[in-house]
Amino acid sequence: MSQALTALKERLSDLHQLHMAAALLDWDQQTYMPSGGVGARAEQRATLSKLSHDMLTSGDTARLLEKAEAANGGLPHGSDDWALLRVARRDFDKATRIPTELVVEFSRVTALAQEEWAKARAADDYAAFAPWLERIVDLTRRTAEALGYQDRLYDALLDQYEPGMTSAQIDRIFAELKQEIVPLARAIFERVDQVDASVLTRDYDEEKQKQFAERVLAECGFDFKRGRQDRSVHPFCTHFSRTDVRITTRYDRNFLSMALFGSLHEMGHGLYEQGTAESLEGTILASGASLGVHESQSRLWENLVGRSRAFWQRYYPDLQRTFPDALGDTSPEAFYRAMNRVAPSLIRVEADEVTYNLHIILRYELEQELLEGRLSVADAPEAWNAKMQDLLGILPPNYAEGVLQDVHWSIGIMGYFPTYSLGNILSVQLWEKAVSEVPSIPADVTEGRFAPLLGWLRQNVHQHGRKYYPGELIPQVTGSPLTAGPYIAYLKSKFGEIYGL
Repeated sequence: MSQALTALKERLSDLHQLHMAAALLDWDQQTYMPSGGVGARAEQRATLSKLSHDMLTSGDTARLLEKAEAANGGLPHGSDDWALLRVARRDFDKATRIPTELVVEFSRVTALAQEEWAKARAADDYAAFAPWLERIVDLTRRTAEALGYQDRLYDALLDQYEPGMTSAQIDRIFAELKQEIVPLARAIFERVDQVDASVLTRDYDEEKQKQFAERVLAECGFDFKRGRQDRSVHPFCTHFSRTDVRITTRYDRNFLSMALFGSLHEMGHGLYEQGTAESLEGTILASGASLGVHESQSRLWENLVGRSRAFWQRYYPDLQRTFPDALGDTSPEAFYRAMNRVAPSLIRVEADEVTYNLHIILRYELEQELLEGRLSVADAPEAWNAKMQDLLGILPPNYAEGVLQDVHWSIGIMGYFPTYSLGNILSVQLWEKAVSEVPSIPADVTEGRFAPLLGWLRQNVHQHGRKYYPGELIPQVTGSPLTAGPYIAYLKSKFGEIYGL
């Protein structure tokens, strides 16, 4: 290894630790920080953003990167050092396009806006949050313009979360999903009464929910010696190293699915972070390939595993013993059908598999309109409701269950929502490939043996971290590029059987 590469690694390691410190501050703000601390926290996060941005874009980093690239041009393709240089160059080139003052302002405003969103959502007061959203949309536009793009402003933002992906590609994918899923959903809506999901809204003690969910997570492979689960307004996963991964969930005493499937979802993210190769620890490669690939892990565990008959053949008896009063008169098959009930719903994170992507399409279309100036922040609630009516046939009764329901805009994340649908699509491609190579996986799930599935994911996805871009990783693992066909076929097969279509 050249001296230049060694020096660059040391600098990038320091930069990585600054990012991890900022992530810890964010986790604390969303879990345990008293509300009165938001002003000080905004300044703390702004300072860390400035330090890390200045370090990444400095002349010293530029010189080290250039020297390391010149001295290590012959590194083997796919090696850790080859990948580190490639990712460092991408990160450096993007960061140097954004002025430090914009980075600092963005960090400060979103730290404050996050708290204002939580209060506005609780009070059902969109007017209170609208000025903050105005500022965030403006800052996001300025960031996209600074980053640069070829066709649409949105592409600059999307590329931050899903390298190489463009709006044109998303438009094609979403057109295919709309064409296939909207008719499927409407056919099911006509038979919605065939499945009774009332069992999910009975009385479920929250502490028992927590204990049951965490027992299941541990058996799936989430290492609680290297991770923990806490409560937050909006579930999320973050990490500070592969040995310190934090997930959160939320509980409702009268809605079992919220915590149960929220925990499985975030566990999928957590397993990914815990599974990155030890050799990548402390480097800029120590995270997921993209947010779409990351989401494929959470959706695979939540839906393909957690909402399967096989899974509940193993866990329903345990759940029934945990909640004998609520589940004493319910069969495993009735429970399976209940948790897979399809119906138009207001809340994205609680949506069924069939309608979930319609929630994503709504947000994607609104973001495009907001950022391109075709929709004002003041008119966003009305536009939201119109799209809900068009796609799902329902209207939110308030802002909290409509335009204010997601945390993402308050923390400055625009260009992110499409990655949820990309993750849905990829989850089925990965599942089918895993089962083709390890045919025992479905039977293993029935017996509560998750090591074969997790081991396959660790070997083929998790260990690589950021080494490969999604356009490289997906064909490498599945044998084909990202394609919606298997996902659509999965939805039609599973829900056609449930609803007799």
